[in-house]
Amino acid sequence: MSHAGVSTSMSGTRTPDRLLNLGYLRTIPGLLQTGQLVALLVCFLCIHLSRGWPSWYAFQFFEVVALWFFVALLVFFFIHIFSLNTRTPCINCPLTEFFHYCVGTVLVLIASIAGAVKAGGVSALVTATVFGFLTSFLMVISLWTTYSVSCGSQQTGASV
Repeated sequence: MSHAGVSTSMSGTRTPDRLLNLGYLRTIPGLLQTGQLVALLVCFLCIHLSRGWPSWYAFQFFEVVALWFFVALLVFFFIHIFSLNTRTPCINCPLTEFFHYCVGTVLVLIASIAGAVKAGGVSALVTATVFGFLTSFLMVISLWTTYSVSCGSQQTGASV
């Protein structure tokens, strides 16, 4: 693994030299977040642009959930792109993302199930629910990877 573009400060912590971390886009978490962003955008646009919702409350909930988690994922995406997670040590970014994915997975899955039940054969709404289920699946994978990063790799500190 190359350490180009990383310097070590006096305290021993590594800080990136560049403003943008475009290598994050090629990592598995970066690809998962990109896929989630695209799928949530498709969900939101399909719901927002369709006319004559069969169930107003179900699709209003779906639209709000899709937009809210799109914005939240965009914030996390920019945090990783600009390496703000390494520059702000007071925020535990993997744990924050873990809770975000816990809540997001449940709410997007509930909204997708409600949308699938209430779609009424409207093709744009059916497409939104399919992309909602895809987003839920991608969020479960991201939930697992952030869990393994934030909780699975902790060491006790006692050496034998």
